[in-house]
Parts: sequence; structure tokens; C-alpha cells
Amino acid sequence: MTPYAWSVPHDTNEHVAGVAEALRARGHTVVVLAPSSRSADLLAGRRALQTGELEGVVAVSRAVPVSPRAAVGIPVGVRANVATALRRGDFDVVHGFDPAVAGLAYVALLEARTTTVASFVDPERLGFPPRKNQRDRLLARIDRLVATGEDVAERAATRFPGAYTVVPAGVDLDRFAPAATKDNLIVVETAAGGRPVVRAALRALRDLDGWEAILLRTAPLAARPSIPLGLRDRVHLRTAARSEARADLLRDAAIVVPSPEGLARLRDEAAAADCALVEPHGVEEQPELATAGVLRFAEDGEARARDADRRRAAVASSSFEAVARQLERVYVEAQGRKRASRDHATEPLADRDWIVVDLHMHTRWSHDCSIEPEALVDHAESEGLGAIAVTDHNVFGGALETVALAQGRELIVIPGEEVKTDRDGEVIGLFLREEIPRGMPFADTVAAIREQEGVVYVPHPFDRMHSIPAPATLHRHLPEIDVLEVYNARLLFDGYNDEALRFARKYGLLHGAGSDAHVLQGVGTGALRMRRFDGPEEFLVSLRTATVLRRPKSLALLQSLKWVAQMKERVGSS
Repeated sequence: MTPYAWSVPHDTNEHVAGVAEALRARGHTVVVLAPSSRSADLLAGRRALQTGELEGVVAVSRAVPVSPRAAVGIPVGVRANVATALRRGDFDVVHGFDPAVAGLAYVALLEARTTTVASFVDPERLGFPPRKNQRDRLLARIDRLVATGEDVAERAATRFPGAYTVVPAGVDLDRFAPAATKDNLIVVETAAGGRPVVRAALRALRDLDGWEAILLRTAPLAARPSIPLGLRDRVHLRTAARSEARADLLRDAAIVVPSPEGLARLRDEAAAADCALVEPHGVEEQPELATAGVLRFAEDGEARARDADRRRAAVASSSFEAVARQLERVYVEAQGRKRASRDHATEPLADRDWIVVDLHMHTRWSHDCSIEPEALVDHAESEGLGAIAVTDHNVFGGALETVALAQGRELIVIPGEEVKTDRDGEVIGLFLREEIPRGMPFADTVAAIREQEGVVYVPHPFDRMHSIPAPATLHRHLPEIDVLEVYNARLLFDGYNDEALRFARKYGLLHGAGSDAHVLQGVGTGALRMRRFDGPEEFLVSLRTATVLRRPKSLALLQSLKWVAQMKERVGSS
């Protein structure tokens, strides 16, 4: 998925096209979904979406205006087309390019239900989405981050932190294979910020009899540079926004002078075409260095050949085939994060009764709750619950007290604790034996639960009204997460629950649900229907066939009852 119109030349689209072709050559089926400004492309794309025959490049929308800063709204129709394409394509991997642009790649990564990879190619466009919670939401949907260069990765990480795989921008070594003999030709790239360099290169040309120059515009709307009157018979202007056109020029060129602010991939293309490059350090501040560089290479054929050979050898590992090999490894690693699907053909614990289980609630042992454990046990039984998990904030006494009070009853009480980590939200440990201290790193908290042979349960993972784990933390600890809470009855915005459900489905995590009750009236408002279990092993087995029960009550009512209870407790204690 690329956000840039396929009908208009763009550096990111050239990278996408080269990678797609190289992956096809390696036996993969690759479909490029892109916007377009051509009516014929849009008509063909509409037919492809209707028939489901997606192949090659499919235009799924008109080009959305691209701005590096503006938070452009993405039309509903564009989102619908992307969702349709992903559903009909049934892709193994969805790879979005430059998702920090308001466009197709951003939408596709949010809509995808399979393995996702995001590549950053254009470091100038990092302004979308504008809010941190939107960026975190996007990061939570991305399995692997890729950048076409260390500098691009460094800039992208300022807004989208994470571990980046760095791949080359890619160059087609066959297309840019050099000609058998080189002409006395200098190619000088023109760009708005590189005019002093152009003038410096043309000054060198005055002293070079028998040499000609081409002023190369790599952007179709670049301004036309002025050519000195005395050089007009030896200097020609060409526009080559696409790699095919540039290849015809670079194969015959001996020297290339790239613009400091020009097309980044031009350097690799010139190197592949066996050209010597004039790009001395500090040329932006001292353009006359370009004059000296052109004269040196033009007058010293051996120096020119040495520079060209060195650069061609360096770019040999930057082919699109090499990029495709790296991306194959990225795709395989990303797909390995998903849990293996569980076989439900033979239902485990099929001879057990069905019970209703609330996996998240509190007692007076929590600082913000006044429920007595004895009242909790009585109320849970009266509500028809078969099991509850007591998960007080950073204390374990309430769980132990409730377990003791439930002895001899049908009600199962799972001893747990909701532990605050140092900076990555909260983690619930179920089936614990002793208290886990608060304030440890996420990894250490999970390890402490594991030491007690407990179950790692992540509550309200995307509720931004709470302190929650960073997306990178969730991705890093996927193998250790036993259960993800996909429904919490106390969340202000149900969209956070939907996001958790989407995440759990994508990675094959067991679903959890709870009321997060702080008053008795809230107990059971979020629960699971599952087979009766005995111990953590059977609990996890039973969760495989559990069904989430949403039985919400007015959140305003429950919150007001909580405040009233807290006020009474404060008045009584005073």
C-alpha cells in the first residue's frame, strides 16, 4: 500500500515497484494497492474490487491530497475500498509504505487483520497522525518497522518509536547496467536548493573541451535553470522523473553531480551505471568544490574509473533483489508472532458445566474500593456467577480473604492482583500465591507472575484513560501474555474494547473479560461463559471455548455509587 498517486512519479512508488517486482521474481504473489488520478486506472480498480481479481497494481481511490503537516481527513469511501480490497485479497502480509501520510497505507495498517509491516521511505512526511494516541494505535497494529536508511530510521523513530529493520532504497542493477563505453558526458541534477552547485559544475565545463553536460530535472515541475550563453551548444536540459528515463541518461554518462537536495536514489542509480560522483563534503557551503571535483574526474580518467568502480561495488548489495530477501525474513519473523490456531473440533472439558466468570474486580483492600469480601462472595452467588477473580490494586490480602470466605461454596475464587508497573501500565496475575510488589518493569512483573506459576492477564490494554503498556511493550511480550482483556465493563469508550478484541484476534491471544467492579452493583457486568475448571491449566483450556458476555450497566451510575461509597468511608474514618 502506498499513499502516493501511482500515476505521478514519486520516490516511494519507485521503491514499491522495485520491491514488488523482486518479490514476484522470488515466487510471491504481490498486489500493489495505490491511489491514482487517471480515470482508466480508477475504472479498472473498481472492477477488480467487484470481481475480487486483484493483481498487479490496483487503483482503489483517487489521490488524497498529501501534506507533511496537515491532518487531512481520509474519506469514508477510501476506507471502505481499502477494507474491501483487504478482505477480497486475503493477503498473508499487508505492507504499508509511508504510513505517516494521511492515505491508503495508514488506513490499510489499521484495517488489516493479518501480519503487518510499515516502511518509512520519505523522511520529510512524518506529520500524520497528529496526536500521540493515534500514533500509538497505529503502532499497536504494526508487527515490524522498516526504514530505507539509518537516517530515515532515526527521524521516523522520533514520532514512531520502535526497533527498525534498515533496508536499502533499492536499485535495479539490470536497468542501470553501464554502457560498454562512456561518453564525455556530465549529468548535473538541478533542484531548487542546488543551483549554486549547478553553476559551479557549469564553470568547470568552460575549461573542458569535448565534454557536454545534461541538466537533469528529477522532479517534473522543477524550475528551469539558466544556461550560460557560451555553453548552450554543449548543455542540454532533460526531465527524467521516472527511473526508466534516468537509466537511458546515466548509462552513457561518465560523471554525475547530484544536487544536495535532490532525489536520494539518484546516487545509487549513478553508482550502478558506473558513473563517478562529485559530492564532496561541504559542497553546500562551498559550491566551488563541485567545480574542482568535475575538473579532477574529467582530466584524470584513472581517478574517475577508481571512483566509479568503488561505488558500483558498494551498491551491488543494494539491489531490489537484496531488499526482497531482507523483507522475506522480516515477513517470516512477523508472522511467527501469531499464536498457532487452536483446534476446537474436540471441545476440551466437554463434560463440565457451563459457568459465568468475572475475571476483574476489587475489594476494600484496594485504595479506591469499599466492597467487603464477605459481601462480594454473597453478591456474586446471588448474581449466578460460578467464578470470580479478585484483583485488588497492588495488594493480595483481599484475594486471600475472599478465597477463605468462599471455602465450602460452589463459587470459585481466583486469587489475583492488579500490579502497577514502573511505566507500562498494569498487569494482572491470576492464581497467585503471594503478593507481587508494584513499580517493577513490565518484564519483571511478568516474570514474578510466572515464578508463582500464575496466569499473565493484561487488563484494558488500549484504554487511554488508564496507564497502559506502550505498543512496543505489548509486541515484545506477546509470548508471555496468556490472556488479553477484550471487554472491560468500566471503560468510558467501548472503542478501546474493540481495539483490544482486534489485537487479540490478530495474534491468537485468549480472550478475557471482567467488570472491573468497584461497587457490588457492577459485579458481573463483564464476564465470560466457560466450562467449569480446576486450577490454572484447566482455566486456560476452558478459555479456548469461552464466550464474552457484555452486560453493562450505566457507567455514570456505577461511578457515582463508587464516589458515594468512598465519601462515606472518609466521613466514617474522620
